[in-house]
Amino acid sequence: MAQIRRMDCKVEVKSSADRFFDAFNTKAHLMPKMSTRLISDVKLLQGDWNSLGSVRIWYYASQGKSAACKEVRENVDEKNRTIVYGILEGEISNYYKTWKSTLNVTPNGEGSLAKWTIEYEKQNDHVPEPLNYCDFYAIWSKDVDAYLLNAK
Repeated sequence: MAQIRRMDCKVEVKSSADRFFDAFNTKAHLMPKMSTRLISDVKLLQGDWNSLGSVRIWYYASQGKSAACKEVRENVDEKNRTIVYGILEGEISNYYKTWKSTLNVTPNGEGSLAKWTIEYEKQNDHVPEPLNYCDFYAIWSKDVDAYLLNAK
């Protein structure tokens, strides 16, 4: 029987919650500039950059190798600064039958807290927990934060 698992990855950033959320919500096309060490390119395949149901393909570095994944923007709650992404295919699909990433950004002192929640189902019992993806989201968040702070 399939078992959906869940993992939370929290990252403190210095940018305001609204500004940090906006970067992920409306500026995906700029991510290769915001996170040069992780994101090499992103292309729009369907819809527009910010609409629900839009499909994008991401080219990124994963564990020192080039990888790609196709994701769909499933839900956005601007009031609560939350975005839900689903993975349709790509490198992640080699290990996980299903994968959903949720970003929630909340104010935290003068900065904010970025919480990435991963919901996933392993292909088999030999697949490890996706700790490396938590590291990926942490580095990505820190890169975007640094970019936003330098862009003031």
